[in-house]
Amino acid sequence: MSTPHETLQGKQLTETEIDQFLESQGFGVLSLAAEGVPYALPMSFGYDGSDRLYFVFVGYSEEWKKVTYADSTTVAGFLTFDVESAETWRSVIAAGPFERIDYEEWDAAREAMADNAFRPDLLVGDVDIQENPQVWVLDAEEKSGRAIGTE
Repeated sequence: MSTPHETLQGKQLTETEIDQFLESQGFGVLSLAAEGVPYALPMSFGYDGSDRLYFVFVGYSEEWKKVTYADSTTVAGFLTFDVESAETWRSVIAAGPFERIDYEEWDAAREAMADNAFRPDLLVGDVDIQENPQVWVLDAEEKSGRAIGTE
């Protein structure tokens, strides 16, 4: 039985556990910033199993707010988590350089997204990345994770 403090703090995950968790998840919160103003958005993602998280921006708004923030962000943060109960949860945070990928990287991004994105079916059909690639990568230079009750 865990103490209340252990339940809140959890145990630190190993690098292997972090990678496995990122590979098993497909959804999280991407944090961007422009001129000191934060912007967090729920996003499906693909993980290459090492250090790269891929995001495809689909949909349209008049302001293209997420693209505006992404263009201004040099370092992004990402959080994914799974909470089964107060005694059973996991979370991983990643941070690092954030940039739009080149067209040549699309196959690697598509493969990572197909493996574990929340909606990989969105990567077929109308996603035209040749004309206007809205595919971004976070190079996770920093990763950390915590869990409790997941042994």
